[in-house]
Amino acid sequence: MTHDELVIRAERWLLKSVGCSFCLTELTTSIGEIPDAIGWKFGKSILVECKASRSDFLSDKKKHFRRIPKNGIGKYRFYMCPPGIIKPEELPDKWGLLYCHDKKIQKVVAPKGNCWHKFPSFEFHFDREITFLCSALRRVHLRGDLEKIYNMDTLNELTP
Repeated sequence: MTHDELVIRAERWLLKSVGCSFCLTELTTSIGEIPDAIGWKFGKSILVECKASRSDFLSDKKKHFRRIPKNGIGKYRFYMCPPGIIKPEELPDKWGLLYCHDKKIQKVVAPKGNCWHKFPSFEFHFDREITFLCSALRRVHLRGDLEKIYNMDTLNELTP
């Protein structure tokens, strides 16, 4: 299974199984972190990092926002991989693990939420998510589509 296939499955899982309102995949912004998939449900963010190989997982540990978890985004954080690439005991503190099978996503470890409570202030983390979302919204604005968020007719067209 390729990384791109995992990202598609992660997005589908966030939207359909988890029930996120929306999901962004592999969006590059000024925060430096490029989440494979991140969705929001009731104001809580759920990050899914996809790893198609063991070497990709091992190199992920070197990233600044992995070494200093308060600098990463995602209230709840998961790794998604084919079965066996990552073992549950190898997970960073509070991360969840999803195994991606041909026909289903298996939750191997549920995340415990990130480490906001360990730090006197979590505003920096929250500011990074706001910056990330503002970057996405700015792109909508620059493309001339911002008015669509005010138009209820557009919303009704999109609702099944």
